[in-house]
Amino acid sequence: MILKPSPQTPTVVEQVSSIFLEAGLPRNVLQYFHCGSLVNLETIIRSPLINHICFTGSVAGGLAVQKAAADRIVNVGLELGGNDAAYVRQDVDLAWVAEEIVDGAIFNSGQSCCSIERVYVHEKVHDAFIQEIKKVLANYRVGDPFNEKTQIGPVISQKARENILSHIEDAIKGGARDETPANTTFDNLPPVGNFVKPTLLTGVTHSMRVMAEETFGPVIPVMKVKDDSEAIRWMNDSDLGLTASVWTKDVATGEKLIQEIEAGTVFINRADYPSPVSFAEPPVLCCCSAPCCSCMISQFCSQSLFFFFSFDCILYPYVPRLLASPHSNLLSSHRTLHGPDGRIPEEVLPSADLVSTSSSS
Repeated sequence: MILKPSPQTPTVVEQVSSIFLEAGLPRNVLQYFHCGSLVNLETIIRSPLINHICFTGSVAGGLAVQKAAADRIVNVGLELGGNDAAYVRQDVDLAWVAEEIVDGAIFNSGQSCCSIERVYVHEKVHDAFIQEIKKVLANYRVGDPFNEKTQIGPVISQKARENILSHIEDAIKGGARDETPANTTFDNLPPVGNFVKPTLLTGVTHSMRVMAEETFGPVIPVMKVKDDSEAIRWMNDSDLGLTASVWTKDVATGEKLIQEIEAGTVFINRADYPSPVSFAEPPVLCCCSAPCCSCMISQFCSQSLFFFFSFDCILYPYVPRLLASPHSNLLSSHRTLHGPDGRIPEEVLPSADLVSTSSSS
């Protein structure tokens, strides 16, 4: 396996490699390299020594990877940009959901492909929900990530900071309101570093970049909807449906709604969050459909494991004894073949030289 990290986070792959070595993985089974050259990356992707490609990054980057591998018969898994939507129905516990929505939107400073990027709230609880969001944000702390009391640190780069602020500015120019509550740490950001204060926007529309594009920052844009149908319509108004979530006490209705949402993974009463014990936790209700979500889905759905493995196939030719059975296939005639001890008699098994095998790496 060969890993190529993002140029923005080069040391991560070195830490991953050291952890595997410490765990006992033989040296050079997992390798890595640093590269910013598209030409070199295309050369590697097209190498016959590579039989599986998994890319996590932007849509533009994913399309470039797919194009480079287009003339090869090889698995390509793409986990690309998201514009993840959350819908809050009128029957929820507003205080609890507000805590969850804020955490799902701004953990890691909003720098997660599956963080909440858009929030739709039923009109009957919209105003009360905004007040609960304000209460939560008022207690958040932005600052030095090495300080244990800090909850929100800087974003990855100056370019990222500028992009986030441009989304906020565009929304406000379009009529959105900045309803971020007073918070000392928000108003006194560290002078060094690419810090962006968590921002609550209301009165947003889909004509604004903050709703149409991936912001990838600590921004919570909230849009009022009149009912479930309008919420689903706006949630599906995106080409970046990586994950989505529905928040309701009526789980049966929630299960019906998620069938209409166009997203790779859909949660009920939870958003994506980093958890070191996710495999030990109870199963999460999700609906998997988008091929761009293979990395994310692998946390929850065993079916996705088939994407990452190749399998050996052993084929047996027809055996005359089987054809004499009143049934036409091995599965339905297995009872007539097994002897008293539960084993298949040797006379009905094909000889070794008749067995053909087909294997893949």
